Amino acid sequence: MVARIYKPARTATQSGQAKTGQWHLEFEPAAPRTVEPLMGYTSSTDMAQQVKLSFATKEEAIAYAEKNGLAYQVFEAEEPKRRLAAYSDNFKFNRVGAWTH
Repeated sequence: MVARIYKPARTATQSGQAKTGQWHLEFEPAAPRTVEPLMGYTSSTDMAQQVKLSFATKEEAIAYAEKNGLAYQVFEAEEPKRRLAAYSDNFKFNRVGAWTH
């Protein structure tokens, strides 16, 4: 059973950095998901997919995995590139694009 250790990125609908400070440990799926024929629900027989542990630091998550003998992969978080823009840039004289209303 392989565990993934990662720091989640912010969602597309989120402008702040809420819920992105912790590191998560999740297990890779051991069995594929199947569609239940009568109702059409997607299900799996792998119960480890439901386990999601949170840690304050990456080192704590790695220590937990090593203590319990879990194989793990660490996915480093990429810092978002910030684009500095101001409202006054819309009215500059040397604006690249044409002004449209």
